[in-house]
Amino acid sequence: MDLSLNARELDIQRRSRKLCDDVLLPLEIPCDEQDGLSPAELKDAYQAIIDAKLNAVNMREEWGGQGLSLFEQVLSQEQLGRSTNALWDIVWRPANVLKYCTPEQRERFLIPEIAGKRRSCYAITEENAGSDPSVLATKAVRKADGFVLNGEKWYVTVGDVADYQIVVADVPREGPVSLLIDRDQDGVEEYRRPRYMHHFVYEHPIFRYHDVEVSADRVLGEVGEGYNLTKEWFMEERLMIAARCLGGAERCLEDAFGYAVEREQFGERIIEFQGVSFPLAEAVSDLAAARAFTYQVAWEVTQGTLDPKTLHAKAASIKLFASEMANRVVDSCVQVLGGRGYMRENAVERFYRDLRVDRIWEGTSEIQKVVLVNEMRKRGTSPVAAWPKQA
Repeated sequence: MDLSLNARELDIQRRSRKLCDDVLLPLEIPCDEQDGLSPAELKDAYQAIIDAKLNAVNMREEWGGQGLSLFEQVLSQEQLGRSTNALWDIVWRPANVLKYCTPEQRERFLIPEIAGKRRSCYAITEENAGSDPSVLATKAVRKADGFVLNGEKWYVTVGDVADYQIVVADVPREGPVSLLIDRDQDGVEEYRRPRYMHHFVYEHPIFRYHDVEVSADRVLGEVGEGYNLTKEWFMEERLMIAARCLGGAERCLEDAFGYAVEREQFGERIIEFQGVSFPLAEAVSDLAAARAFTYQVAWEVTQGTLDPKTLHAKAASIKLFASEMANRVVDSCVQVLGGRGYMRENAVERFYRDLRVDRIWEGTSEIQKVVLVNEMRKRGTSPVAAWPKQA
């Protein structure tokens, strides 16, 4: 059994680490203090991403993307996840479901986004439709040459900078649909930008749609497939959340351990006290287990050895485990740093705010458990818990 990374994988890991250290980390304090970055700061970062060949890593090379496998994307996202204030989100990855664009849609939306000239956001959640998307109130009513869209979407991440949206709506008597909507279309309104406990580089606005005219050629996929596309997007994003949790937890541990071996109290380094060393030991074990599981699942996906139902359950399992792990680790690290861990100038404090949302978005921890229990009821524990089978 060879678990070592090959030369290509190591290069992706190295380039991602360098981009994070050289470009993203210097922007952390400005982003936190300004509650975002200036257009000039973003422009410079975008160019650095293109120069590093880390733009649109999940898209095909013939479209202008980098063509990375899911396992390679996990390696990259883990390194980018070492940045606070969600600066990893500057390194754009178009929604995986955009691969279903028609050739015309691809030319208008996806290829410009791959090149960094456009940016999309995914509008799914509503005030009363979060974990249960079957109660969508946003409607796309058919008319002769398309649809009329009305409704409201919450927590539209990157909605402040995105110039087009993937909006999930219900077509009466036909089912959910995903629609490609230009941000500047008549009737699209950014209604409000709520404040959150984190200071992410991008915002999560609430949008309202008032009689938005949508032509039939703006349907992504097919009418009635909106939930299936969303489910496919969730699967990939849950793995990326897990990967970034690895990077964030590791950076917190580096800072806390470095402090513990230098700080002296009562004539000894505080690492000598079990009240400090034991939580760090538990955190290291937590991180190692989460990394092994995340890598395993990403590798299985890349090998194509998982059926869709098992993949859905495994993605839920690793998102649950890694996000809970990262929150335990950062809490321990804040405690080790004491008052310093509560200062916003320190990365651990920012991670304490940043990582909390990973237990909520793309499905709460409780929803991941629901997914797992449903899978266990149908197929037992083996599909999720067993070691990978040979292809």
